Amino acid sequence: MQAMIFAAGLGTRLKPLTDTMPKALVKVGDAPLLEHVIRRLIDAGCMRMVVNVHHFANKIVDYLKTNDFGVDIQVSDETEQLLDTGGGIKRAALLFDATLPVLIHNVDILSNVDLASFYKHALEQKIDALLLVSCRVTQRYLIFDHHMRLVGWTNVATGEVKSPHDNILHMRFISPTEDVTSYYQQGYYLYAFSGIHILAPSAIKGVEAVKEEKFPIMDFYLRNCDTLKIYGELKTDLQLLDVGKLDTLRMAEEFIAKSDNQCSSKGQ
Repeated sequence: MQAMIFAAGLGTRLKPLTDTMPKALVKVGDAPLLEHVIRRLIDAGCMRMVVNVHHFANKIVDYLKTNDFGVDIQVSDETEQLLDTGGGIKRAALLFDATLPVLIHNVDILSNVDLASFYKHALEQKIDALLLVSCRVTQRYLIFDHHMRLVGWTNVATGEVKSPHDNILHMRFISPTEDVTSYYQQGYYLYAFSGIHILAPSAIKGVEAVKEEKFPIMDFYLRNCDTLKIYGELKTDLQLLDVGKLDTLRMAEEFIAKSDNQCSSKGQ
């Protein structure tokens, strides 16, 4: 397995902590966010990782140099300009093993996802990309057909729809207020994106071919979901915490402590 950790963000929601350090090095418990994600990936069998850097890039580089995790960890430098998620993947493409899919994981996300199984599913399905989705109620949803193939995106609060399919562009999607798995509208299902996804080598090549240097990966998915095989995997019991604000740090400590206890119980 190989992965990319998005760690280049400015972390503005975690100010004033990020006035002196990158978000990736903000501690949760006794370790930085970056270490928690690295160890989760190692536990899933990941042997090669790429970490992109921008804000206080030198501090992340120094941290990786002084902490040996026993796996290959490369740095993708975005010091001169933040390239957004798609541009970040494009910049890092040469650092990947071109024969393997790449699991994308934000540095500030903690979850109960079985990353090894998720990666295995992407390999078995022989698709271009696999997006982990949930039934979380939000305003912005990905739109899937009954085969769970991505066909578009919508903001149900504004009515905005993005899709390469004309019939979907003219549809009006209504926010599901209960279990999203029961939501059905003309054969399409709405699910919330988790921020965890996998790109096959074919999708990486497509990202490399994009003319822009800076762009969101979701724009790439939505522009190409009619030609690329981009599918969603639904996790109905997803527990995911976005450690993006100061008031989520204590929640993050409790989340990790709970996860560690569950792992200890399984090992007994």
